[in-house]
Amino acid sequence: MILAVLNQKGGTGKTTLAVHVGMAWVRSGARVLLIDADPQGTALDWSEARKDLLPALPVLGLPKPTLHREVPALAGGYDHIIIDGPPKIEAIVKSALMAADLVLIPVQPSGVDVWGARAIVALLADAAPLRPQLKAVFAVNRKISKTFLSQAVLKALEVYRLPILACPITQRVAFAESVGSGQTVFDGSLSSLASREALALAQEVLDHGQETTDSPTA
Repeated sequence: MILAVLNQKGGTGKTTLAVHVGMAWVRSGARVLLIDADPQGTALDWSEARKDLLPALPVLGLPKPTLHREVPALAGGYDHIIIDGPPKIEAIVKSALMAADLVLIPVQPSGVDVWGARAIVALLADAAPLRPQLKAVFAVNRKISKTFLSQAVLKALEVYRLPILACPITQRVAFAESVGSGQTVFDGSLSSLASREALALAQEVLDHGQETTDSPTA
């Protein structure tokens, strides 16, 4: 499966979700390549900081509007490829849409993030004639538990008529601290709340991806 983690709005936690989903799949025995398609190179920075830690998740920098032409040649050696896309750079995002089987859209529980999702949903609609099999799902990231806003965002996202993953990621210091040091929450305790959330999200993404690639039109 080729998963693209995309949102035209910045600051939604794309890289955090991309590295955690990737590492969850690696820990399950899958061969995974993470493509850093953001010129800022945050995933590459994470990889450089992680270089002496195992298990490893290879990261390739490919912030190009032609990445959809290059991904097929890379796919043969991996079970899954994850594209960590940039904000605002429409040409690269469009290329990622052409390459992907499934798009994961991180959204924080705020009105601004819900409005900000319009841009990526519009690009998905533009891509539909060329990629009718392409699917997309929302993931609520940095959820603040037991708040009205966290519930309201689910209702607000319904306007886009895309599935919302049942497994959110809660606002936890562990996610920010781990990624900032080249790690993931899995490098701590696998039984921690953060690890369990990330593992559940990764499995749900995988389930959606398998439905997409197994469909008759895929």
